[in-house]
Amino acid sequence: MHKQFVLLTALLLSFTAGVHAQTVEEKLVTVGVRAGANLQKIYGDDFLGKKLEYDWQPGFHAGLTADLLVSELFYLQPGLFYTTKGAQKNNGDVKQTQTLSYIELPLNLLLKPRLGGGKLLVGAGPYVAYAIAGKNKIKSGNAAIELDAVFKEKITAVEYASAFLNSAYFVKPWDFGGNVLLGYELKSGFLLQINGQAGLYKINPRVEGVEADKSKWSNIGVGASIGFKF
Repeated sequence: MHKQFVLLTALLLSFTAGVHAQTVEEKLVTVGVRAGANLQKIYGDDFLGKKLEYDWQPGFHAGLTADLLVSELFYLQPGLFYTTKGAQKNNGDVKQTQTLSYIELPLNLLLKPRLGGGKLLVGAGPYVAYAIAGKNKIKSGNAAIELDAVFKEKITAVEYASAFLNSAYFVKPWDFGGNVLLGYELKSGFLLQINGQAGLYKINPRVEGVEADKSKWSNIGVGASIGFKF
């Protein structure tokens, strides 16, 4: 009985030491900061159901992340970011620029295998975002019009028809979709990352009583960033 107790104690101490060694090397929670540049555009269909033809709009993102240890290789990474999205279009002398600002919360599952002196980052997951500001600028020669974003899930036919006269630009406040990312994290904590994002939600509001409206706008984008894990 005494020998069994000694053996059990030794095994327990060995297991505890192993867990302690892992937690020293791999913290349960690692907080980080990340910022970088975006290329965004709006894809989908216009009022008549024809494909939208927008160009990429440059923007930026900045925010915080937290790596939550799941296993030796896997982490759950929630984040909180300020990010800009939108699109632009040139049609002869007329240039249209749409800019939308969001508070975004991504939640990615990260695979972090060791590679060289650091770790490879491979991840994917959903995101949800809430719009806080937006502009739609239309410029032709020396003339320019600036429309302020009004965030509504649905609008009336009257609001839709008078939007331009009221300098309004209607957009839904919510956006959600999916992320993919690839990066490399150095042992010092610095990291480089590229990511892609596709919106799965229609961001233009439904126009009540207008059944002919076939428009459907969604966000899509790519980005590159640098960051640091504390």
